[in-house]
Amino acid sequence: MNLETLPNDMLDRWDRDNFMHPSTHLAQHARGESPSRIMTGGEGVYIQDRNGNRLLDAFAGLYCVNVGYGRQEIAEAIADQARELAYYHAYVGHGTEASITLAKMVLDRAPDHMSKVYFGLSGSDANETNIKLIWYYNNILGRPAKKKIISRWRGYHGSGLMTGSLTGLRLFHAKFDLPLENVIHTEAPYYYRRADTSMDEAAFVADCAANLEALIEQEGADTIAAFIGEPALGTGGLVPPPTGYWDAIQPILHKHDILLIADEVVTGFGRLGSMFGSPHYGMRPDFITIAKGLTSAYAPLSGSIISDRVWKVLEQGTDENGPIGHGWTYSAHPIGAAAGIANLKLVDEMGLPANAQTTGAYLKQSLTEAIGNHPNVGEVRGEGLLCAVELVEDRDDRKFFDPAKRIAPTVVAKMAERGVIARAMPEGDIIGLAPPLCLATVEADKIVDAVRLSIEATMRES
Repeated sequence: MNLETLPNDMLDRWDRDNFMHPSTHLAQHARGESPSRIMTGGEGVYIQDRNGNRLLDAFAGLYCVNVGYGRQEIAEAIADQARELAYYHAYVGHGTEASITLAKMVLDRAPDHMSKVYFGLSGSDANETNIKLIWYYNNILGRPAKKKIISRWRGYHGSGLMTGSLTGLRLFHAKFDLPLENVIHTEAPYYYRRADTSMDEAAFVADCAANLEALIEQEGADTIAAFIGEPALGTGGLVPPPTGYWDAIQPILHKHDILLIADEVVTGFGRLGSMFGSPHYGMRPDFITIAKGLTSAYAPLSGSIISDRVWKVLEQGTDENGPIGHGWTYSAHPIGAAAGIANLKLVDEMGLPANAQTTGAYLKQSLTEAIGNHPNVGEVRGEGLLCAVELVEDRDDRKFFDPAKRIAPTVVAKMAERGVIARAMPEGDIIGLAPPLCLATVEADKIVDAVRLSIEATMRES
């Protein structure tokens, strides 16, 4: 498969001369030392670049194209909305049929104790909204000191100033003067990387809970407003929580009157094999953050789903102080809302949560059978269609590779040569897999073959 840039290519030159790419080595890209991949089309689980390469996208863009590529129902809904009313704002009680309908559809699928949806554009701005509303909430309740937010190391919650601070990956802090004050981090529920390998899963969960309790005591419960966590870790390693984790964490939060934000940007709308990850793990959040799967990325849209108890205080605040001073120009954008309606209809009609559960179990089992005993595979893990392979230099001693060897990026590059896109996750040699939820078992087999052959080739050369 030819993944090289075409020679003497004007578009490639424009790309390197004008376009700043996110999460990219800027200097190497500008100098032409790293590849430029320009995508032109897609259908189902496949994406195509302009060189004619057809690749199975085993990461669904950025775990977001849940219904797959080329769904004309969504494209037509976007076009119809653009022709009828391309934009109107949502300020001062304004709405559109699309935004109102989508809000109802989201709440119909959310846990019963959730009350309202505020729409934004990205998971980052949705979590910014959550934090602002939490600070407002505590001010209305006369608790101006209760403002700190506890996040977890390896959590991912966005790339803004506050949300980048909440993110527990050092790449997103380095040289950006982050994290900001009022953000503190606790241990990640990442059993494979536990410091004490003698701990069984139950002991590790108890240790996570004890560390959280100690952190709250150290900081003072009267200064802590909320705890934010993904039901299952996403960018930090694609890690399902150990058994009993959320059952151990939530009573501590309840005891100290600390709100819970469930960041479901990745897990919402079927990724784990259930519509939301919160009920999947027995969570009862005060806020749920949604994005990616809300529109399957056919248009930008995010949301903050707000619980009954928080909503009552927000209403109280506006009775006392007038209209709430928060909003984005593009909040509840009708084109994004139209995409969301069509997308959620497809999620239902195609039975995607159920397919994620069954095909995800097949993918994980097939990977385990194919590479689970490989001497450089430390762990195969996953839930639904969220799956990871963690590579190690020595599995018996759990010795990790030197990051300078770039083992995971090499494996991912070799997978692309075999026609499969995966993602090398940050902070570890972790191969991330999160394909569209419409994945079939024959396509899962292709992913497994590409993973196995690419690992074998990389280890022969390393």
